[in-house]
Amino acid sequence: MEYPSLDTAKAGAMRFNTDSSLLEIYDGNQWTAVVSDSPELQTGGTRGVTAGVNTHPAWDDHMDFFNIATTGNATDFGNLITDMFNCGTAASRTRGLIMGGYHPSTGTGNNIIQYVTIASTGNAADFGDLTVGRAGGAASSSATRAVYVGGETPSGNTNVMDYVTIASTGNSIDFGDMSAACNSGSQGGCGSPTRGVSFLRTPNNNGSLFYFNIATLGNASFFDDEATGGNNTMSGGSNAIRGIWQGAYNGSHMTACEISTLGSAFDFGDQTTTRYTAGAAASKTRYVTIGGAGVPSYTMHNTMEYVQIMTQGNTIDFGDLNFSGYYVSGMSNGHGGLG
Repeated sequence: MEYPSLDTAKAGAMRFNTDSSLLEIYDGNQWTAVVSDSPELQTGGTRGVTAGVNTHPAWDDHMDFFNIATTGNATDFGNLITDMFNCGTAASRTRGLIMGGYHPSTGTGNNIIQYVTIASTGNAADFGDLTVGRAGGAASSSATRAVYVGGETPSGNTNVMDYVTIASTGNSIDFGDMSAACNSGSQGGCGSPTRGVSFLRTPNNNGSLFYFNIATLGNASFFDDEATGGNNTMSGGSNAIRGIWQGAYNGSHMTACEISTLGSAFDFGDQTTTRYTAGAAASKTRYVTIGGAGVPSYTMHNTMEYVQIMTQGNTIDFGDLNFSGYYVSGMSNGHGGLG
């Protein structure tokens, strides 16, 4: 039998759970298991993987990968089931998920969920279906569960939140609702092992941050407005402490927040190359921006740039992709939701 602590545990406290026989750490909100797996064991470092791209005016099923801990050009990973872009992406240490997106036959009504094994290379396989087909939602994940929030359907934005268990296959299940129908315009989700944070566009096209508890079911709650306003279609990534978003139409700015607090959005720095709807992938230390389009020329970029997550400042050149385009999505096997 487990007895309650005499005092509230402090963030970083550890215990042995006699029911699960696992060592656990308190993250400031709840106890989570300490895992022995790591991206270094899986792939020699945290691997970023891209999914789909709009090459303007066409779109493509291409996927690239790169090691976030180093710099250099990306390598071909494989292909999605079909050409698409503006997908939701989430990952565990071993498996990456690609959810929805703009599909050539269904437009924004694509309900396909696909998966890949991150440590290997190869084409995506069918996982199941979303409860509502859509593109441009925001996905967050822990080591076990992925949650896909909002998005655009053929009839307009939706307030639906779906979830799946990453290690299995099958159709998504209803998680809860957003306070209003909205979309991120790009892949705007990230989080810690317990909290998902989504950047979503409100009806006036400005962006706000919302949060939810990944391990439970329920509606999302308001977190804060982003640090700088305007027409935004932001992609996001994080370590377990800080989330970062970038890719706005009207600027090179990056906005950030401290995930465990509320009302903490702040200006982080700037992309050295202004790129609209650039994707993102993150490790415990780095945030990498992926592709994007110049504004207003819509010149397609193959650029990757990075920042150190726990500092503030402008991006630095990382390397090049095998393609040029925007509305590209990114994921990794070492992001903040994995601890």
